[in-house]
Amino acid sequence: MVGYVLRRLLSAIPTVFIIVTLAFFMIRIAPGGPFDLERPLDPLIMENINRAYNLDKPLWQQYLLYLGNLAQGDLGPSFTRRDFSVMDLFRTGLPVSIQLGAMALSLALIVGTALGALAALRQNTWIDYMVVGTATLGITIPPFVIAPVLSLFFGVMLGWLPAGGWGGGQFRYLVLPVATLALPQIAIIARLTRGATIEALRSNHVRTARAYGLPTRVVVVTHALRAAMLPVVSYLGPTAAALLTGSVVVETIFGIPGIGRYFVQGALGRDYTLVMGTVIVIAVFVVIFNLIVDILYAWLDPRVRYD
Repeated sequence: MVGYVLRRLLSAIPTVFIIVTLAFFMIRIAPGGPFDLERPLDPLIMENINRAYNLDKPLWQQYLLYLGNLAQGDLGPSFTRRDFSVMDLFRTGLPVSIQLGAMALSLALIVGTALGALAALRQNTWIDYMVVGTATLGITIPPFVIAPVLSLFFGVMLGWLPAGGWGGGQFRYLVLPVATLALPQIAIIARLTRGATIEALRSNHVRTARAYGLPTRVVVVTHALRAAMLPVVSYLGPTAAALLTGSVVVETIFGIPGIGRYFVQGALGRDYTLVMGTVIVIAVFVVIFNLIVDILYAWLDPRVRYD
């Protein structure tokens, strides 16, 4: 297993390199620039700004300079937030996104797994139909619809919770954004768990466990549910990376200072370095969580071997 992990980490280097290269040139060929204003700056001032940020150099030279700085852990200065570097913004924004995403992911995993297992054990009953119907509804409604509705109803009309803001991470400020992030994931995990649990309950090894007279709780939790978690774990890899690195919609609607919001602002303002930094962080998280998923696979299914 250690050798497999090392091989995966080494193979991640060219993967991240390709992502960085594609992102660098794609954002540079997009129309507009970080210093394009409605009233154009004086040509001499624009020339000095471009020289200060190395934008006056050929594109290939800018690329090599960026790779050199990146190898030293320098993501560069932010073009739109000129008093901060990209690392400064991530030091404040990334912990916020991780806290928000971790809470939403934990809630989705616990509630979704419980509902899916309950629906599988009560297949073709009103409980099963209710879970499947609610999950289908939750999958079809996107977060950019859920977020304003929750904010309007619980924040504005009832006044129970803040309609937006971060509030230093206080619990009352976290309820609505966490619920918005978790609800679609609860629905998807419930559907995955239900289908996989039904299949696992009909498998030969579960039938053998029942034939040995094992208690129903042991059969379901130890044998069926463990096998049913395989598709859920596969789904959680990219989902965890997306949630922990910030939700663009949720952070923008609720005014949360995470890196998802920075990504939107950077893309709109053509902040090359800020967008590149966000892409790199997301790529690294995806690689790490996919590796964790593979390790969990081997733990959940003894038949899986990587060495």
